[in-house]
Amino acid sequence: MTCKLSLATLPDAARTAAIPAYDRASLKAGIVHFGVGNFHRAHQAIYLDDLFNAGTDHDWAIVGAGVLPADAAMREKLAGQDFLTTVVEQDNNRTAARVTAPMIDILPVGDAAAIIARLADPEIRIVSLTITEGGYFIDASGTFNPAHPDIAADGNNPDAPKTVFGLIVAGLKARREKGIGAFTVMSCDNIPHNGIVTANAVVGTAALSDPAFADWIRTNVAFPNAMVDRITPATGQREIDFLRDNFDIEDNWPVYCEEFKQWVLEDKFTAGRPALEKVGVTFVPDVTPYEHMKIRILNGGHAAIAYPAALMDIHFVHDSMEDPLIRAFLAKLEKDEIIPIVPPVPNTSLADYFALIEHRLLNPKIADTIPRLAQDGSNRQPKFILPSTLDNLRQGRDVVGLALVSALWCRYFAGKTDSGKAIVFNDASAERLHAAALKAKDDPAAFLVFDDIFGEVAKSELFRKRFAHAVKTLWEKGTGETLQLYLDGKLAV
Repeated sequence: MTCKLSLATLPDAARTAAIPAYDRASLKAGIVHFGVGNFHRAHQAIYLDDLFNAGTDHDWAIVGAGVLPADAAMREKLAGQDFLTTVVEQDNNRTAARVTAPMIDILPVGDAAAIIARLADPEIRIVSLTITEGGYFIDASGTFNPAHPDIAADGNNPDAPKTVFGLIVAGLKARREKGIGAFTVMSCDNIPHNGIVTANAVVGTAALSDPAFADWIRTNVAFPNAMVDRITPATGQREIDFLRDNFDIEDNWPVYCEEFKQWVLEDKFTAGRPALEKVGVTFVPDVTPYEHMKIRILNGGHAAIAYPAALMDIHFVHDSMEDPLIRAFLAKLEKDEIIPIVPPVPNTSLADYFALIEHRLLNPKIADTIPRLAQDGSNRQPKFILPSTLDNLRQGRDVVGLALVSALWCRYFAGKTDSGKAIVFNDASAERLHAAALKAKDDPAAFLVFDDIFGEVAKSELFRKRFAHAVKTLWEKGTGETLQLYLDGKLAV
């Protein structure tokens, strides 16, 4: 018999899924989290659920918040099931469901006063974020852009902010006015030095209306850096139906993810933290080596396979890795141009780490999609691919493979696959990228004019040469033959 998920039906859900060992009524809010999406519910919320199941730190429950229409949709779906989430963990030989309950509320989206009031609550000691790579208002160099219209609007009207950073600034100001200490601001997004990036965004937003308060934030608020990792695909009707048909649970928005998860966190907090080390979080004084490893080898690998797979009409990530050309392309790229410029990581073999990634990407049960990996490239390429390109160039190393990755991205934005199927873009910069990609068929340099994306890389004569040749080869010979030329060492000119 199928049960509709709620606190009242947890005993019924327990027939097929693990349920919380704690009483949800025992929880008290300690964290406000902006951006309640699938990754947050499969990652940070899971660690807290594990901690609460261990019988400790029940004063660190999550209150969700957000500013986008998608946040309002999530609030509506989760409110209808008492903010519970079913998380389905899948490996090659195992599928298991668990119901998690560390979230106790989601604040009304668009209600700045309600969000600021909650941020000013002394019980809230951490404000965390998963707002995607594109949510930080930064350019290709990672520099915060205070002139962005949304940020400028918050600077002009700081008492009624509409961005995450404007709300955080207003919440901190309300705390200071009440004599309440500052909270920690903790980014959980895939951005190098995400704590520093977040600090620059919060301080930069505050400086527009109150420079002295911006200095106070810089002095009194902790912004720990973090590395987070768990492959978490989007949820569709397929996933909702699977949960109902196989676990007898009706969840408005379940989450599917791989078994693997990792969280490396700088131990720097303004007002205390939950004892997450008890449930597998690694606390370190410097996250940088782990960031480089994950963002360049895993996220860079995602970006590398996304566009050849899309051009070859492959929909699922595991199918792309089953294709011998794409899998060999990724392996050669990682071995020759990515792993060699990743700094050493404590107690970690980078070769073994990449082998683990290959295993994860081959997991058919996750059903992660190429369109998900291909989306938002204008934000992801400058963070996941081009830093590796730049480091190679600075070290006098060749960039045949990484230039090919950029060329594949350019070819993708021409708008049709090799077979002629139309490509549906999901990128805020799609219009300008599409126009430039069409010009690049005859003039590859036309795609390298975007300083906010390519930055210093586009100034390299070697990169421009490798990129131009790769673009022309892709148009003349197609994706598969171009990959084979790369594998045979015949793509460079």
